[in-house]
Amino acid sequence: MLAERARHEEPAGIKSAERERGRLKVFLGMAAGVGKTYRMLQEGQAERDSGRDVVIGYLEPHGRTETVEQAGDLEVVPRRRVPYRDLEIEEMDLPAVISRAPDLALIDELAHTNPPGLEHEKRYQDVRDVLDAGIDVFSTVNVQHLESLNDSVCELTGVRVRETMPDSVLNDADEVVLIDLTPEALLERLRNGKIYPNERIDSALNNFFRIENLNALREVALRQVAEEVESKRLVREVIGRREDRMIDTAATQAVGERLLALVKPTPRSQRLVRRAWRSAQRLAADLDLLYVKRPGQKLTEEEQQQLKAIRRLASVLGAHLLVEEGDDLVQAVREVAEEKGSTYVLIGTPSPRTGLNRFRPSMPTRLIESLPGVDIRVVADRALRGEEPEG
Repeated sequence: MLAERARHEEPAGIKSAERERGRLKVFLGMAAGVGKTYRMLQEGQAERDSGRDVVIGYLEPHGRTETVEQAGDLEVVPRRRVPYRDLEIEEMDLPAVISRAPDLALIDELAHTNPPGLEHEKRYQDVRDVLDAGIDVFSTVNVQHLESLNDSVCELTGVRVRETMPDSVLNDADEVVLIDLTPEALLERLRNGKIYPNERIDSALNNFFRIENLNALREVALRQVAEEVESKRLVREVIGRREDRMIDTAATQAVGERLLALVKPTPRSQRLVRRAWRSAQRLAADLDLLYVKRPGQKLTEEEQQQLKAIRRLASVLGAHLLVEEGDDLVQAVREVAEEKGSTYVLIGTPSPRTGLNRFRPSMPTRLIESLPGVDIRVVADRALRGEEPEG
């Protein structure tokens, strides 16, 4: 509270570089309509009432009367109008928010994609600039917008979420508040017109807002918050062990785990990457991705695009993509695993072996024999249920 009070008493026009980095609080929900924005506004009002300087940097009430009323008389930083195709749309005015320099900015929809021409592609990047300017931020996001959950949510709901953000944004937040609501209560709100206009209710009930979808998403949201807590605990423990070891010995080997996932330039490798990244988060470990291609191999245009997609995904998640050439996949994996200090190697579901290959050791078996002391994990592709494995 002392730090907050000191920041509130700073004179107008103080340089942002002189202020401490702001703190991020995220209100996380399972779906639209659970009350994330309402709760954000409610807590923003409480902060203002306690004497802090609070503004609305961006609010998206979706026409919900209760949300608009909860905003009350909070100061709103005017939006800027941005030309986009044949329209003009309203977006958050990032320079204006930073120039206004409040103690706390309320910025809705953390995973939002900005139109071309603004400072950043995504709103979470705008929020980072606001935090760097020494301004605290309250924001909102639904669990299905986390990049590593993209495949899982699609498998659970049948809906592919196109607007995602790196999990690291949530991991780096100073506080995550789960806004929980039973699926039955959420459906009641939907039927009463409190989430979407009447003309959209039937479509929502027959698609995303089916009871089985909401039950699954609620479980995912609850698990995500539990993993956030556990992950931060593990990180503290690993740091503590590393500090103890530095005191006790001059050994320089890092304490903890390191994962190595084997990928190929195919769409299914993106599923493997996301699941490997979540495993790495649970272990508080780094993740390397390895693609081994034959010497002189020329990738098709489709393979080049898939490799670019994997590279982009690795960048978003904070993984490291390595591309090596070699005639012997297992030998290449062993060399990289030894160099990186990998403790786990993750591979996709092997394709069925036919002909003489049935009498040769399988890929998992060869990896186990070649990498003693390293755990080998075969990551099942849940999308393959009822399908033939990838060749």
